[in-house]
Amino acid sequence: MATTTAARQRAQAKAEYDAFMAACPSRRLLDTISDKWVVMILAALGSGPDCTGEPRPMRYSELSRLLAGVSQKMLTQTLRTLERDGLVSRTVTPTVPVTVHYALTGLGLSLHEMMRGLKSWAETHMDEVLAHRAERSGTP
Repeated sequence: MATTTAARQRAQAKAEYDAFMAACPSRRLLDTISDKWVVMILAALGSGPDCTGEPRPMRYSELSRLLAGVSQKMLTQTLRTLERDGLVSRTVTPTVPVTVHYALTGLGLSLHEMMRGLKSWAETHMDEVLAHRAERSGTP
């Protein structure tokens, strides 16, 4: 009986990922990365609010000020999820008070590139979308 190495098993499992299948783990990942706060956090850490800067670490309070409308609970929860998935790193500096910085990891940077395009598309096409919404609802 032939045995399968762990690396071969991982490669086979990876080849079998199909987000259209209910049990595929990529569905959970897609659910996570499609959240609006994930998109905004990745954009902020990746290049700042105007999407023209370089990726840089940011403190929690800086992210909170930048992301208008995010609650403390939602920001904390989202950052923990991103850290768990390896997209964001959390660095604690033992100062008084303790300083915590969040930064994109290599994996997070690769996702940021795609998310930046999505954010840019939404901003560019918002007028068209609003016009279609108004047309469908019958309001000028």
